[in-house]
Amino acid sequence: MNEFQIKPAIQFGANALTKLRTLQGQRALIITDQAMVKFGIAEMVGQHLQANQMVVDVFADVTPDPDLAVIANGMKAFVAAKPDVVVAVGGGSVIDAAKGVIYTLSQGGQLQHKPYFVAIPTTSGTGSEVTAFSVIKSNTEKWVVVDEYMLPDLAILDPALVKSVPAAITADTGMDVLCHALEAYVSNQASDFSDALAEKSVQLVFAHLLDCYLQGSDLQAREKMHNASCIAGMAFTNASLGITHSLAHALGGKFGVPHGRANALLMSQIVAFNADFTGACDTPAAKKYARLAAMLGLPAADYREGVRSLLVAIDVLREQLGLPTNIQACGIAEHDFNTALTAMVTLAEQDNCTPTSPRSASAIELETLYRQSFLSASLT
Repeated sequence: MNEFQIKPAIQFGANALTKLRTLQGQRALIITDQAMVKFGIAEMVGQHLQANQMVVDVFADVTPDPDLAVIANGMKAFVAAKPDVVVAVGGGSVIDAAKGVIYTLSQGGQLQHKPYFVAIPTTSGTGSEVTAFSVIKSNTEKWVVVDEYMLPDLAILDPALVKSVPAAITADTGMDVLCHALEAYVSNQASDFSDALAEKSVQLVFAHLLDCYLQGSDLQAREKMHNASCIAGMAFTNASLGITHSLAHALGGKFGVPHGRANALLMSQIVAFNADFTGACDTPAAKKYARLAAMLGLPAADYREGVRSLLVAIDVLREQLGLPTNIQACGIAEHDFNTALTAMVTLAEQDNCTPTSPRSASAIELETLYRQSFLSASLT
């Protein structure tokens, strides 16, 4: 017997942020970062909450790739504020940090009642607003925590909050969306329900990501990509992910490569691996990739042609978005990369995303995928 989780409620489209005025509660804690304070978004969120007579406190010290110190400081802010509503406003790091604060307090027995948890993403990438996943950094390692307790109660998708995201971040986060959808689609825990979401997300990415990158003020494209990110998040919180994410987590933890960019540089090599592209190309993943290619209107007369078409589409999109051509182009010296390989492979093997990969990979195969991606992100 399988299960498909449908949570949280989702408010989307223009003026979605006004939903905050309807929330019930007396005290709210906004968890965010300094950028959201600087650009006035945290204040805007606070004004909506205050319009409903809430007392609002702000914890704005979340950093990119939040570590245990950020979680500890967030816990102190929570204990001081005593909120019955928590609102996370920011990118995936902020939402993950808020999840980490709530989860750690509950595990430590310091949280008698879970606050009403609202997630408001300001990038279109992680889908963290609808997932039970949180990525927390410890020293140079990234750990993936998965627990349904961390699921927000409400996700608010307002395209106005992402229209000013810089082009480079739009590219990185957009490729993260694509990777979420592709990995959920071929996960060994995929279902008809997650497949439907993954397929739609992939279609939206190929239709709208480049427009977002080239013209960030295009609110229709921004809304579609914001939706695509959330839809992919719904798919992978149920089906989980695969070794693209496992390898990307280790690479990002060691060398600081932005998560979406790391996924983009590993994605093609791993799609080909999952499909056994250089072999018989008839794995379950190959068949699903070919079906997806056909849905995108790409040549897919047989499995191999369909996989090739999808690989070409990924490579072309990566190039159009101005992303690096390989991991080495991120400024990583070959000696440093080789020195870190064994440790990164070990971390990838231990990653929570690895067990749901559609094709098992040995340590040697994971190392090979790293080496191939170091030299070229492209298969075509």
